[in-house]
Amino acid sequence: MTEVSSAGPEVIEWDLELGDVIERKQLHAKYGGRTQGGIGPSAKTPNVMIFTDPIAGEKHGYYDGWMPDGLFHYSGEGQYGDQRMLSGNASILNHQAEGRALRVFQGARGRVTYLGEFAAAGWYEADAPETGDGPLRKVIVFMLRPVDASPQEPRTKLGRLLASQVGTVTQIDIEQHETEKSFVQPNQEPYEAERRESKLVQRFSDFLRVRGYEVVRHRILPPGETRPLLTDLYAPDLGLLVEAKGSVTRENVRMAIGQLADYGRFMDAPRRAILVPSEPREDLVELVTGLGQAFIWPEGKDYRSSDPQLLPR
Repeated sequence: MTEVSSAGPEVIEWDLELGDVIERKQLHAKYGGRTQGGIGPSAKTPNVMIFTDPIAGEKHGYYDGWMPDGLFHYSGEGQYGDQRMLSGNASILNHQAEGRALRVFQGARGRVTYLGEFAAAGWYEADAPETGDGPLRKVIVFMLRPVDASPQEPRTKLGRLLASQVGTVTQIDIEQHETEKSFVQPNQEPYEAERRESKLVQRFSDFLRVRGYEVVRHRILPPGETRPLLTDLYAPDLGLLVEAKGSVTRENVRMAIGQLADYGRFMDAPRRAILVPSEPREDLVELVTGLGQAFIWPEGKDYRSSDPQLLPR
């Protein structure tokens, strides 16, 4: 728990109103709290100040802002490694037990705008990269209930997506180049392997379309999740769900097996295949076949499969 001055917080009446703009330095001079960082618990007054910059945060996989549940979702502090419920994060979680008001501000430097008083209503973990587009790690996301403000429409990319989601599975165009990584590492350029996967999918979708088959993708939002899953390709006439990988490594194959199993829980896809750029090794074929899946790979202008009955002719 965050320590409070032994002398107790000063009796300083909160006089900011919704929408008021104030220099952050002036705010802390009067009410206390850290002058830098996103979370500023005060030992001077019974307040915890929170600062959010959604535009900057979204570039790094932090989707702070209003969500369709009517709550304000706020990413915790900690730039490296998995975030832990310590320091500023603990001050948010325990603010009511410590008798502190939770004050949220738009902006992090210079002039900040007061968004109102909130109360912590729970928290969950999400994936986001370390600062500097480092490896993915777990971040804490707090769900904050407004005390004196009214819920607003979601404005972040993720918030708008969740608000428009109908059910848990939505069909999207095969040319829509969303990826799961784009929701956790939006600032990062696609790796070469991802570009190869995209080309594989496009070529195979053309192969199916020329033969008269519809080809789509799906965006899946499992219950309780706050980031969507995105399939690579689905041919409804064939009941065929495809996950593409840019190289035929055991690591990629094992990942694809899990992805197909995960997606298949939400879709009617009796046939599942891994699309790869070249013929896989025999041991990998045995692994995939034993799990009821198959491989597909290009051969000239045509395609072959480890399951001869899988592909149309």
